Amino acid sequence: MEVGIVLEQPIRIAIVEDHELTRMGLEAALQRRDGLEVVGDAANGRQGLNLLNKTKPDLAIVDIGLPDIDGIELIRLFREGQGENPVTTKILMLTMHSGEDSVMAAFAAGADAYCMKDINMDKLEEAIRSTHAGNPWIDPTIASIVLHQLRQNTPSAAVIDRDKTIQIKGLDGDYADIVGSAGLTDREIEILQLIVRGSSNSEIAEQLFVTVGTVKTHVRHILNKLCVDDRTHAAVLALRGGLIE
Repeated sequence: MEVGIVLEQPIRIAIVEDHELTRMGLEAALQRRDGLEVVGDAANGRQGLNLLNKTKPDLAIVDIGLPDIDGIELIRLFREGQGENPVTTKILMLTMHSGEDSVMAAFAAGADAYCMKDINMDKLEEAIRSTHAGNPWIDPTIASIVLHQLRQNTPSAAVIDRDKTIQIKGLDGDYADIVGSAGLTDREIEILQLIVRGSSNSEIAEQLFVTVGTVKTHVRHILNKLCVDDRTHAAVLALRGGLIE
């Protein structure tokens, strides 16, 4: 009897971007990547919202600066429209804006990843695959903004965007699942708390009366368990998932 080979399904991607050359360039570049499939594109927010509701892609790349309704409002409307039967679409925000208000408004609206528009294609593919797998991906340029704000606010703190008030969710389902199944030890949680506060490895070692080498080992285990590449992403994930307050 022949055993059938199960082929991995490609990641289905929708692109919402008003600049035609950028949109066409993204689509052409992504279509050339193995395991990625562009299922549609839109040039403004209204079209983008219809596209996401119609195609229910695995991941949507959304520009913040869209005509009619902007990318942040698009995400908010899309998330609100899911009701009790949410689709699994991940949102990757593509932006030229690294300002605190824009970043935190996108974060609060329900985006899953944040990339600057000058990102190269290899890094964008990395962000897409990481986000699709359920791991938060934040461009280093804006990661410090997110981390700073999360450290300054309580889980229910409000973020003001123009004339709208959006609540930051302290416990997001996807993030809570990741941190809940990570199996961090009490010592690793203690070290993660110090990372969130901005402590260096040497400062952590001094406070816990252990060697720097021991701290590095714990940090490596934390990153592996949370499936992230650096300390900033670990801290953001822990805060967003409710592991650290």
